[in-house]
Amino acid sequence: MRLKLTQLDGSLKRGLAPVYLITGDEPLQIGEAADSIRLAAKNRSYLNREVFTVEGNFNWNQISQAADSLSIFADKKIIDLRVPSGKFGKDGAKVLSEYCKQPPEDTILLISSAKLTSASTKSRWFQTIDKAGVVIQVWPLAGQELIAWLRQRLLKRGLQLEIEAVKILASRIEGNLLAAAQEIEKLYVLYGTGRLSTQQVQEVVADSSRFDVFNLSDALLGGRVNRIIKILQGLQAEGIAAPIVLWVLSKDLRCLLELKTASNKEQVFRKHQIWDKRKHLMNNALSRLNLTELQQAVILSAKADRQIKGQQTGDSWETLLQICLLMTSIKVFS
Repeated sequence: MRLKLTQLDGSLKRGLAPVYLITGDEPLQIGEAADSIRLAAKNRSYLNREVFTVEGNFNWNQISQAADSLSIFADKKIIDLRVPSGKFGKDGAKVLSEYCKQPPEDTILLISSAKLTSASTKSRWFQTIDKAGVVIQVWPLAGQELIAWLRQRLLKRGLQLEIEAVKILASRIEGNLLAAAQEIEKLYVLYGTGRLSTQQVQEVVADSSRFDVFNLSDALLGGRVNRIIKILQGLQAEGIAAPIVLWVLSKDLRCLLELKTASNKEQVFRKHQIWDKRKHLMNNALSRLNLTELQQAVILSAKADRQIKGQQTGDSWETLLQICLLMTSIKVFS
């Protein structure tokens, strides 16, 4: 059964399908749709979950084995299958076709995939999934659909914008919903909840900045010291608000701390909406930093926050630089 993304929540309230396929090239929407399905399943006692990512010489027989295996506690189960390339191959087509002919009881197969080719959507295995469960094809948003999506996202964050301000935001993010979510977070960090003017939005999302704060995040996770210093100096020179820089650094720090102590990294990546293209940067930083260094960076973040608020003397930008250098494993003194 084909569903539009906007129909998913209503469908989940009515009941769960044995198989879900979410496919497209908009990772934020795919990730959040999968989150909704997992949450609905959890609320119906699907407490056991096995995650598989199709990479390299993936053994598709693992899916059949997972379907046949029983939990020691007989929990209902989710088989969470991720296909970042959108390529299933002959083995994948065969396994999924056989699976969907008679899906096991108390098991949900959740497939998240990159955009499928036209040939794939006409294939027998795709049609078998369509018949056995739910297929959601995620399309990029543009025009009024993008405006509506932005307004809904803003309202969820407690923000109310004039229509002109929403259009400015739409033109800034150019259809990239991950970028849109980040811009909305920046607005929330700076202004909190409430009604914002067009001028306030222009000041935050104007693309006059040569160095975006998220470029700083990438350089930071990659340990690129010279680029970090250059970007940080550029952000300060162009009047980017220090709280926005601190928010980005703190967001990465929280994620890294959770990953450092997590038994299941995939759960942390999903919680923080870290998708495949960014995972390697996170793993790079994890291999470089130890727990003590991350904890010291958190202490410095609290110091920068107090300095920004005028509760402690000192230059917040110097402290932000100390955080960045510490996260590249360069020793600093606070």
